[in-house]
Amino acid sequence: MIKLLSPITSEDKINKKHHTTSGTTKLKISAISTAAESSTSGAKEPEEPPCVHLAFVHSVLLPDGTPDVHFRNAPGAQKLRDIMLDTNIELYGPYSRALLNCGGGGTCATCMVEVIEGKELLSPRTDNEKEKLKKKPKNWRLACQTTVGDPDSRGLVVIQQLPEWKAHEWNYEKLLPSEMLSEIQSD
Repeated sequence: MIKLLSPITSEDKINKKHHTTSGTTKLKISAISTAAESSTSGAKEPEEPPCVHLAFVHSVLLPDGTPDVHFRNAPGAQKLRDIMLDTNIELYGPYSRALLNCGGGGTCATCMVEVIEGKELLSPRTDNEKEKLKKKPKNWRLACQTTVGDPDSRGLVVIQQLPEWKAHEWNYEKLLPSEMLSEIQSD
C-alpha cells in the first residue's frame, strides 16, 4: 500500500476538493491512499517500478486558506533541484532570474527547502550545505545538493518550498489506513 499524505488544516477536513489543471493534480485532502485491490481471478498485477513520491507545499496559501500541495513521482538517485525544475515546481521564487542563482553549484543557497517528512530518503548534508545552512534549522536543505534516494528507493518525501518566505503555519499528520478509510467514507 502506498500512502500519500498532504498537510492539513482544520479547513481541509471540511473542504475536500480535487482540482486538476494541465495534467497535474492539486489535492486539498487529509490523505489519499492507493492500494492494490484483491482480485478474485488470482492474476497478479505487475509491480510498479520503484519511485519516490514527493509532496511539495508552496509557501503561499490558496485563496480559501488551505495549503497549495503538488504531488509528483520521480525515480530515485536524482537531485531534488532537478526533480523540482523538471516537474514545474517553483524552487527559486524571487531568485529565479539567471544571475540571481548559481544554477545548482551550491554556492548561493537560494534553493533552500524544508524537509517535513522523508529525511531518511535523502542524502546526508554536504560540506556546502553545512557551511551555507549553519544558522538554519537542521531540516533545511539545498535542493541542488540533495540527492533523493537510490535507483530502487520507495517512499514519501514532503517538502516545504521557499521556507524563508513562508507566511503561514500548517499541520501535518499521518493517518493509519483504517483512519484514512473512515475519512473517505465520511464524505
